[in-house]
Amino acid sequence: MTGRRRTRSTFLPGLLTRHARNGVLSAGAAVACASLLAGCGVVPGTTGDVGDDTITVMTWAPQDTKATNKPGMPAFAQAYARWINAAGGINGRKLNVLTCNDHNDSVDAAKCARRAAKENAVAVVGSYSQYADSFFPSLEGAGIPYIGGYGITNAEFTSPLSYPVNGGQPALLAGLGSALADCGPVALIRPDTIAGDQLPPLLDSGLKAGGHRASTDQRAAEDATEYDGQAERALRTTTRGATDDGCVVPALGDRNGTFMDSFRRAREDYPEVRTATVLGSVDQTVIDATGGASGPYEGSYITGWYPVASDPRWDGMKRVIREQAFGDNRIDPADAGVQTTWIAYTVFRQVVESLGDGEVSADTVAEALDDGLKVSTGGLTPTLRWQFQDKLASVGFPRLVNANVTLQVVRDGRLVSARKGFVDTTRTLQNADINY
Repeated sequence: MTGRRRTRSTFLPGLLTRHARNGVLSAGAAVACASLLAGCGVVPGTTGDVGDDTITVMTWAPQDTKATNKPGMPAFAQAYARWINAAGGINGRKLNVLTCNDHNDSVDAAKCARRAAKENAVAVVGSYSQYADSFFPSLEGAGIPYIGGYGITNAEFTSPLSYPVNGGQPALLAGLGSALADCGPVALIRPDTIAGDQLPPLLDSGLKAGGHRASTDQRAAEDATEYDGQAERALRTTTRGATDDGCVVPALGDRNGTFMDSFRRAREDYPEVRTATVLGSVDQTVIDATGGASGPYEGSYITGWYPVASDPRWDGMKRVIREQAFGDNRIDPADAGVQTTWIAYTVFRQVVESLGDGEVSADTVAEALDDGLKVSTGGLTPTLRWQFQDKLASVGFPRLVNANVTLQVVRDGRLVSARKGFVDTTRTLQNADINY
């Protein structure tokens, strides 16, 4: 939930029934086709050329940028297609995965969505982009479902064509707040953006549930090259007059490492404090790169969406990597993006299997999901089922169906489970003071 200040979508999914949506989508599709100047027929070189029994989907993510990069997501999607096709496809249909680089750019994100429509993709699966306001209009116009996005934008939890598999930043921060209820003063360092404005009430909802007072909200530039002043302020805030160790929570995305460099230098002059953050800002790769057991994250609490990478429930994903992507260093089984892509394709596979010999199209995929299909992910998430308005609709997240998080800790330089099982943050989020 980071990104430049931008306007929120005014789309109101609660006012749109499926029948009404179909009419809107038909009109939107006509406009989309006209704008593409390619007509609504089969585009050469796409689905029609690879066989009538081929199912085309798209996976996109930013690559080769100076900010967030998730090359493992499209790389894993292609490996998954090879693995599925080697076993005969899904219900005998081959899987064709298109990939797209959104370059962390709103214009390119929109281009990816338009390409998905142009090439007759039946779904966008397991993708990452912070520019939902740019890509969702094209997907909604073409009726293409967005399955298992990374959970980085609010629109992923509001659009009726979004089917998220995790609770995004809302669940991670609410769960982290609950875990830090035994801390002394808590300081949150977050981007000075619209997306950043949403973070304090989410963290505070978890702190409040544990009987803790609200955190100190520290805004910071999201593209700074150093955070010396922010680190000093956070340390003063969390150590002044405290009887319990304070907790510093950086939530700066890819700039977390920059903050921690400043923090490591400054903390020598202050009493001991604890650090904590959320998966996505920190993963095992970041921990290794910053010194492992001797680095700044040792002892830190980190909330994630799924079990730790060493859990045997990931064996299926690791088998795909071993058999179809061995040696591809873009694909890290401990990366939350790769894990989300595995779960998203697990969902998609079960949707297609539920359709049997029937037509597989964007409409039939969305209808299967809207009709209450229950999807099992082998224990990596609770059973997933998307309803028109779910439990968290009252706080602005009608599509958030999995509010479970895991609590992990960095111990001896490795991310390990700090608490057995999942923590359900649904009630915590329902009590959050969120203004949209």
